[in-house]
Amino acid sequence: MPTFTPNTPEAPPQITVVEMMRQAAKRRPEAEAIVCEDRRLTWAQFDARVNRVANALIARGIGKGDRVAALAPNSGEYAEIFAGTLRAGACIVPLSTMASSEALEKMVADSGASAFFLAEAYRDLAAPFEARLAMPETARIAIDFSAPGWADYETVLAEASDKDPLIEIDFLDPFNIIYSSGTTGTPKGILHNHQMRAVQQASVQINGYDDNARTLLSTPLYSNTTIVVFLPSLVGGAAIHLMRKFDAREYLKIVEAEKITHTMLVPVQYKRIMDIEDFDSFELGSMQLKCSTSAPLRADVKADVLARFPGRLVEFYGLTEGGGSTVLEASEYPDKLDTVGQAMPGTELRFIGEDGKEVPQGEVGEIVGRSATMMSGYFGRDDLTAEYLWHDDQGRAFFRSGDMGAMDKDGFVKLSDRKKDMIISGGLNIYADDLEKILLSDEDVSDAAVIGIPSEAWGETPLGLVVLRASAARSAADILAAANARLGKSHRLSAVEIRDELPRSAIGKILKRELRLPYMENA
Repeated sequence: MPTFTPNTPEAPPQITVVEMMRQAAKRRPEAEAIVCEDRRLTWAQFDARVNRVANALIARGIGKGDRVAALAPNSGEYAEIFAGTLRAGACIVPLSTMASSEALEKMVADSGASAFFLAEAYRDLAAPFEARLAMPETARIAIDFSAPGWADYETVLAEASDKDPLIEIDFLDPFNIIYSSGTTGTPKGILHNHQMRAVQQASVQINGYDDNARTLLSTPLYSNTTIVVFLPSLVGGAAIHLMRKFDAREYLKIVEAEKITHTMLVPVQYKRIMDIEDFDSFELGSMQLKCSTSAPLRADVKADVLARFPGRLVEFYGLTEGGGSTVLEASEYPDKLDTVGQAMPGTELRFIGEDGKEVPQGEVGEIVGRSATMMSGYFGRDDLTAEYLWHDDQGRAFFRSGDMGAMDKDGFVKLSDRKKDMIISGGLNIYADDLEKILLSDEDVSDAAVIGIPSEAWGETPLGLVVLRASAARSAADILAAANARLGKSHRLSAVEIRDELPRSAIGKILKRELRLPYMENA
């Protein structure tokens, strides 16, 4: 991996997340740990099943540094697999359920996964590459279905010991690989180690993730958005309620019935929740902390949440790669709701121009940052990692965010346009370049651009703008259908429009800001 050193944390961790979870289980064995629909596990039950997962992996020759992939919806089993993989000393690779089959195969191959856990809900995504999985059938584990070539999850656990294997874990051992959700090419695997994840747990006590906490998670476990609340809840000994699929009304019912105290939501979910007609009829007084991340939460929605939804509202901005992160305690700074807050403790932010030099305070520049919570690098891609680094005059490495923003005189960061051409739809990242490659592969398309336009349902949605070849007689609907047939669910274009030409700069770059402008004016 590349040679760069993160900031030293104010209080360096003494034990790993694995040991923190082990202590939580010992402290409150009879308390609830995991709840998903009708299934409820106490900490003693959960801990025993985590041990069984770990021992089953070890029996298959999987251990220190090996990668274990999982493709499944939120469930108690997924939580067991996540924690059990770590307890075996292995590295968890949670796969996006919204990626295409092509992208998923590349993720599994790129990670070199030694085991693969699969749920029935996503068998169709795995089917195209199932026969090419580079692992024995005993390491292909079916969570909730039976099929030739797959080991049954419950049978695998029943055959394994429920005793803690007590694998010694070093802080620099790999913890997880989270892949960017690219559609074409090889997605980037963001590698975190145990040091980084342990440092993050400094927020456990100050945010009330303790024995009395009940956390509700409705975003998927493959997302770092979920993991940054999932782990503190496990470490703190809280009860974690997992929703398989988000539904705004059902979410409110769970908060009310289960006396939920903590949650993580992305902006589109907040909007849907606050738009529930009888929102004010739900008893939500148990809520203590509501987090938001993945995309900027609109100021008017923040104000509505503060006015009507009990508990703290805390917005986080940052990258899965780590480095530059901000936090906004919305209730403490009601006059700063149009920002994403101030740099988190131990975080250094800089704003740089196209020339790589820092811009004066208050001017817009690309946000770069460093902290004690930085990725180890892109898995197996030192060259790519180096491209995402910026060094200050002391030679210290900062991660480039690709986001443009400025810091006001009070130290609050306001985001502006994104430098890297990324669309955030429903809290998920979509790279326009990936979609453009699909459009341009169509023999009837001579030029293409994809932009993000406002969407009431998703916050942003991708729109394809294409120029057809002179001989083409296809409709926009035909082009749209052909492109979407090759894209994962989360990447599909909302529409395609045919243009005579696309505006370009003097050096040939498509002027996307010009393309977006009419849609922003009408938003």
